[in-house]
Formats: sequence, C-alpha cells, structure tokens
Amino acid sequence: MKKLKVDEEKCLGCGACASLCPKVFKINEKGKSEVIDQNGDTPENIETAIAACPVQAILWEEEESH
Repeated sequence: MKKLKVDEEKCLGCGACASLCPKVFKINEKGKSEVIDQNGDTPENIETAIAACPVQAILWEEEESH
C-alpha cells in the first residue's frame, strides 16, 4: 500500500497543496505541510497538488508490509 508523505526538510510551507486539497494537507504549527487524510480527495486532485509543489516535497512512499 502506498502512503502519502511530505518531506519537511524540502517543504517551503507555501500552502499550494493545502489550498488545492484542504482535506488532505494542512500547514502545521511549524509552517510545513503535513498529510491529514490521504483519502480526503480524489487521486487526480492529489496528483495535481503533488505536481503544484514547487520543490517536489510530496511523494507516494511504499509502505512495508509486515
């Protein structure tokens, strides 16, 4: 299963992802984006938010199955 992840090191906190998918991303108290619900919007809209990130800080990560 894939997990949506924001790389806080890269994130500028510009808010593009949060404005495009407010049910998926939010800007946290550190001024960085974080995932609040990876199923909060359509895959197409999430891909649009990923593409809108100016520093490519959002990615799908493969979760290890135990």
